[in-house]
Amino acid sequence: MQAQFIHDGKQVDFTPDVDVPVGSIVIQGDLVGITKRDLKADVLGSIAVEGVFDMPKDPADAETYAAGQKIYATTDGIVTEVPDGSVLLGKVVADAAPTDNFVRVRLSQ
Repeated sequence: MQAQFIHDGKQVDFTPDVDVPVGSIVIQGDLVGITKRDLKADVLGSIAVEGVFDMPKDPADAETYAAGQKIYATTDGIVTEVPDGSVLLGKVVADAAPTDNFVRVRLSQ
């Protein structure tokens, strides 16, 4: 059997166990995506696995993020520069100062 094209892969199917609001980080093993709309529990939806997103920072995060830097997501959906106990989210595409509320991230798988 040969491979068969299904879709471009910018989004992948996802059926949540609980309601998931728009803009949530979804982690499935090493696959990380973002919800682009509210998803209802037990209803097939999708998560974006490509694209550029403004990701909220923890207000206590005093780090400076530089364009090109790898960024990770913790299991509770917080962005961090620390790879330990987190999953690769993508790369920073615009410098973010400690006082910024968001980090602009290009998703990478």
